[in-house]
Amino acid sequence: MILDREMNILTRCYTKDENLVTRCVAGETIIVPIKNKVGDLDSIYTLNEVGTMIWGLIDGKKSLSQIAEEICMTYDVTPEEAREDAVDFITTLKKAGLIRRAEE
Repeated sequence: MILDREMNILTRCYTKDENLVTRCVAGETIIVPIKNKVGDLDSIYTLNEVGTMIWGLIDGKKSLSQIAEEICMTYDVTPEEAREDAVDFITTLKKAGLIRRAEE
């Protein structure tokens, strides 16, 4: 169930941190944060197919709600499931410092 605070998150747009190196390998995305001009190999993130899709849609212009709609159209999930999964995933990316709100 989407809570009021999550509804607020759904209207936001996000952008990727500039200090990252990403590569797509076999349908998965690998993200390596860069610290002091060196890849932080202790903090490598691997995204599955859905995570890779969401990562590709994060552009600073699409709201999380729009991203969830794309997930719903591509995969066999309900709109509520897509929104909940998108909120959880975006929250995880934000806590890891890989993305930020586009307005920040």
